[in-house]
Amino acid sequence: MSHQVHKGQISNLSAAGMLITLGIVYGDIGTSPLYVMRALISGATSFSELFILGGLSCVFWTLTLQTTIKYIIFTLRIDNKGEGGIFALFALIRKRARLAYIFAIIGGCTLLADSVITPAITIVSAIEGLSIVNARLPVIPIVIVILTALFFIQKYGTKTIGKSFGPIMFIWFTMLGVLGISQVIHFPQIFKALDPRYAFIFLTKFPQGFWLLGAVFLCTTGTEALYSDLGHCGIKNIRGTWGYVKLCLILNYFGQGAWILMYPGSVNDTANPFFAIMPAWFLMPGIAIATFAAIIASQSMITGSFSLISEAISLNFWPKIKINYPTNIKGQMYISSINWMLYFLCVGVVVFFQRSSNMEAAYGLTINITMLMTTILLGIYLYYKKIPVYLLLLLLTVYLTIESSFLIANLQKFKSGGWFTILLGGILFTIMFVWFHGRRIKNSFIEFLKIDQYVDVIKELSHDTSIPKYATNLVFLTKANKSSDIESKIIYSILNKFPKRADVYWMLHVDILDEPHVLEYKVTHIIPEILIKVDFKIGFKVQPRVNLFFRQVLEELSHEKEIDLISRYDSLRKYNIQADFRFVVIDRIQNYDFDFPPREQFIMDLYNFIKRFGISEVRSLGLDTSNVTVETVPLYIDKDVPVLLSRNDQTLHAG
Repeated sequence: MSHQVHKGQISNLSAAGMLITLGIVYGDIGTSPLYVMRALISGATSFSELFILGGLSCVFWTLTLQTTIKYIIFTLRIDNKGEGGIFALFALIRKRARLAYIFAIIGGCTLLADSVITPAITIVSAIEGLSIVNARLPVIPIVIVILTALFFIQKYGTKTIGKSFGPIMFIWFTMLGVLGISQVIHFPQIFKALDPRYAFIFLTKFPQGFWLLGAVFLCTTGTEALYSDLGHCGIKNIRGTWGYVKLCLILNYFGQGAWILMYPGSVNDTANPFFAIMPAWFLMPGIAIATFAAIIASQSMITGSFSLISEAISLNFWPKIKINYPTNIKGQMYISSINWMLYFLCVGVVVFFQRSSNMEAAYGLTINITMLMTTILLGIYLYYKKIPVYLLLLLLTVYLTIESSFLIANLQKFKSGGWFTILLGGILFTIMFVWFHGRRIKNSFIEFLKIDQYVDVIKELSHDTSIPKYATNLVFLTKANKSSDIESKIIYSILNKFPKRADVYWMLHVDILDEPHVLEYKVTHIIPEILIKVDFKIGFKVQPRVNLFFRQVLEELSHEKEIDLISRYDSLRKYNIQADFRFVVIDRIQNYDFDFPPREQFIMDLYNFIKRFGISEVRSLGLDTSNVTVETVPLYIDKDVPVLLSRNDQTLHAG
């Protein structure tokens, strides 16, 4: 049977869809004008008209080449049943490219690390505008209060306030455009920056030009979110809104550049051109709108982190942790451990760096790495799609050159703060790498047997009244893909480790698919009325709530008269009492008399350490702990056990 999950995306182009897209997709890239031009001028020893025109030209062509051409025109077309993002892209190729998981893990970890710095820098940048009104205002305490409130409300969901995100972001982008126009009309020659020759001059004629690419890159840091949110908004609405968003962004950047050239004496290390171009009467409303936009950008990164971790769990990159669903909005989830991890890290960043200008060094480096990983995975995908080699080489040459140049420039900021996000990304990478390989090592020890060999004994065991009944329905979780196979550990549990008599034995198998939203099941009656296997086929974006799914399967099978759910005990059956179920979960652990090779042993030691911070398989599946037995069994190696003892009765008697 099949139950296709509704994707919840707004696939058709509409005014309402584009408004919602503005609120979901563009928070990060939309708040970049708060700090890009300030970062550009603060990194210059001196600046002239040619310098500003060159810097603006770099910004314009970065948005054009990276965001418009690479992502809007090209990458958004490569979707996984409507879903985007680096893990969705990885799922398309993981069965054909064995080492692709490394690029996916690096990209996912750096994207997650970027989720820490984004709320900090955007909210601090917005609140710093208040210092123009009153230099004594305590910026850091205000930011911490906002962050605390933002992370606290996550457990209640954002259904109500989320409806206002679109209109607020529309107001924000309109404000960006209007403020930019108010300056460029007084200095229209600023539009000479559209000429790419000024970007070339900036990079080649100014000694610090190339190294300021790290500041330029900040204008495109939210681009990866366009791809990640493809499933929420649909390609038509993202493409339909980008034109307006890009126009407003460019007008604002050019407006700030015009102001710098018109009032060069007002430019200093503390002045932010973004707030400087605001009329005095509009400063407070402008700061308020900027703060709301910063909060929306932060909210997008937080919810994006939840989705990223959920996908990582399904793809076996992350240990199982508790996921809540606070509202009935499709895809909205809450992961308490990730929420509070992000909160404490964000507050730590704010307290440690103090000013948004200090955070700029930590910002952008990790998302640069994410973009590089996306480019590599795109190249692998297109290779298997057999596109012409010359086109593939052209694409990779252009974008690997661009993104590598940005990376080299960003690495200059390593000592100034870039080390923080690289360190955080490295820790996250270690967790994902160890978890992925640890599970792979454990699974390599699974031994499958042909179930046909045990059909007769299971039949007789089920009817053997000399053995106390263990349960009416006994449920095992199996990793066997084929209905003809069964794990040796399950057979051992049923027949040898306290023989378990049951009326019906169930085998539940979960297969995580490369497609995102599939939710199907298949039932195989291996031994009619005695041994039944249920195969769940679940998309990698669907939370595998096996207990809930199994209940639905039982109800449907009962309705179709395929099974009997009434108790088999005579005293209970006449009152139509439901039959009892018992689950057996087999946990395979390393046996004491066996060590892995040194590298694998190191990975398994870390794996077991990380496992302590996750939840058990019983909790992750939502099983009633009162009806679950967890059996620990050793991992055996497939070779003869060496003889360690020799018998010598004579010596023993002599003693």
